[in-house]
Amino acid sequence: MLKVKIVPVTPFQQNCSVLWCDQTMEAAVVDPGGDLDKIQTVLDREGLTLKAIWITHGHIDHCGAAQTLKDGTGVPIIGPHEEDMFWIARLEEDGARYQFNWAKTFAPDQFLNDGDQLTIGQETLDVFHCPGHTPGHVVLYHEGQKLAIVGDVLFKGSVGRTDFPRGNTQELIDSIVQKLWPLGGDVRFIPGHGPMSTFAEERATNPFVGDQVLAG
Repeated sequence: MLKVKIVPVTPFQQNCSVLWCDQTMEAAVVDPGGDLDKIQTVLDREGLTLKAIWITHGHIDHCGAAQTLKDGTGVPIIGPHEEDMFWIARLEEDGARYQFNWAKTFAPDQFLNDGDQLTIGQETLDVFHCPGHTPGHVVLYHEGQKLAIVGDVLFKGSVGRTDFPRGNTQELIDSIVQKLWPLGGDVRFIPGHGPMSTFAEERATNPFVGDQVLAG
């Protein structure tokens, strides 16, 4: 079974996720934006072996500490889609702006594309390319647990900003409606910030992508 622990990191309280297979105790860390000590505490407490770093998109609060984590563990950085490389290339510049002194630029060991799959232990997650917030944003989905890690595409009661460079509101809406909603209303999701929700709840109440809003 896939197990998950959410670890809020950085002053932006970004939801880093530690995922692991409870049969092999192999783990992946999704979006290590910073506060690696907090992430390591979870790995140690659960007795996990880190095998990979997975990135949803190139913003500093999601991947600023990825290279440092790789340097300390030797595990590969996988993701995001290559269209976010321009964000990754400016991590150190953005780190100086936001006083994220740990931020380092990196070269992913593997980019992710729509339809790819990621495996940790005996567990497999599907990859969906969901541009809009950033052009290279990806979402990770575990069918067995009906769980999606959506980064900054969708939030409880909101959606990702599109006023950043190469953001696109229509692409964001299309990503949500065409890629996420078909997965089913019973899917729970971990957003990049804030509390979890379900796709059904957001279709019923979200003021940006709720069914009634889009139908109007």
